[in-house]
Amino acid sequence: MQLELLNEQGQATAKVDAPDTLFARDYNEALVHQVVVAYQANARQGTRAQLDRGEVKHSTKKPFRQKGTGRARAGMTSSPLWRGGGRIFPNRPDENFSHKVNKKMYRAGMASILSQLARDGRLAVVESLTIDAPKTKLLAQKLKAMGLESVLVIADQIDDNLALASRNLANVLVVEPRYADPLSLVFYKKVLVTKGAIEQLKEMFA
Repeated sequence: MQLELLNEQGQATAKVDAPDTLFARDYNEALVHQVVVAYQANARQGTRAQLDRGEVKHSTKKPFRQKGTGRARAGMTSSPLWRGGGRIFPNRPDENFSHKVNKKMYRAGMASILSQLARDGRLAVVESLTIDAPKTKLLAQKLKAMGLESVLVIADQIDDNLALASRNLANVLVVEPRYADPLSLVFYKKVLVTKGAIEQLKEMFA
């Protein structure tokens, strides 16, 4: 598999050899969906909480007499049938949302996403991505010159200048290969990988 090597103007100047096991696999939509959903579910904290009928603030007075009104009998306003009453099955802070994904499935899912990005022309390679100062403006100008607006950069080495300059750009994310996640790969319109990061991705997912 060969990927395009971009220069600082965003033009493809050459081809870079990439492992077929990582960038030329068949697309498995069901597996990719499972991996992305599991990643989102595992990020949930589960801190929400609701009240049951014994926890809501209410009066224990009977709302109206038992008979003669034509209405259904009611004992207290904390009933789940009443507005402002407790929930029948309330959400609890200790609720567990995590999904289990085997390592082999996760690696295969990541390789499937990278392969599809390469086929769609959404993945490209650069020698390196560096800037002279920790200025957001400098990085924004550099990416604009390359024709990149929404981009995920996977760099083998991230210095302080690049980290500080990228953190305030809404549509730019710069990460090391070990922090690349399936949701970001799917979300950003373009994925930029440095040549050094290809070998690290190969070790992790191929």
